[in-house]
Amino acid sequence: MTADVCTDTPGRGTRTRSASGFVGAVAAEWTKLWSVRAPYLCLLVGLPATGVFSFYYGSIARINEHAVQPVGNAAVSSTALVQFAVVVLATVTVTSEYTTTSMSSSLLWVPVRHRVQLAKALVAAVVAFAAGALFAAAGMAVAWGPFSGHASFGAAAAVGQVLAVGLYYALVAVLTVGVSFATRHAAGALTVLFTLLWALPSMLVGLGGPVLLAINDWLPHSAGDHFMRSSAATPYPPAAAVLILLAWTLTAHLTGLYVLRRRDT
Repeated sequence: MTADVCTDTPGRGTRTRSASGFVGAVAAEWTKLWSVRAPYLCLLVGLPATGVFSFYYGSIARINEHAVQPVGNAAVSSTALVQFAVVVLATVTVTSEYTTTSMSSSLLWVPVRHRVQLAKALVAAVVAFAAGALFAAAGMAVAWGPFSGHASFGAAAAVGQVLAVGLYYALVAVLTVGVSFATRHAAGALTVLFTLLWALPSMLVGLGGPVLLAINDWLPHSAGDHFMRSSAATPYPPAAAVLILLAWTLTAHLTGLYVLRRRDT
């Protein structure tokens, strides 16, 4: 008989335990997410809200006789406000544990700080991607009628926009998790995200001017909007828009991790 049944390679056991520990952390976060009502409420609000805004967008395009455009633009336009359903969902995954002081238990069970944050971010991103894709598909279906000939439909383009909306929502969810770890309070996180994702872009566009509009193009939602529409009128290609989004997301994630390691030791 050979004697290689229980041989151990230096480092292999550590990698195995690390991988299994992360899988366990993700499973725990998945269970915790669906054990409260907030995610269900966020998704139930997001779906009809997308339908309402998409219907309105299609109707306005028809009434004002806008040029023919992809039907998916209606669903993309709804993300300006519907994204906050995803923001609230992702915020709850973090701040609810600080509110109930259960974060101490989570960090006791999973003492590796970055693993806790990464597990929450991954779970929030997966749910947000699925929700965003569903919202986008529903928005296209609702908007097609009101557009009444002022929209085009191509299977490849439609699928591309559905996936783009899903990816945008996923990155917003990860961004939110990072901000939530940095602020540790729902009110603080929502204030920061509301300002960054809606108030500041609205102010810059409202004031106008080449400088302010150029600044706006580098904000998360503006980059996401350019990516989801993928039109020739955007100031940079879709790949650049994704990189801008990733930069914001990574910055928030690293900031949240810094606060987590510094204050929850």
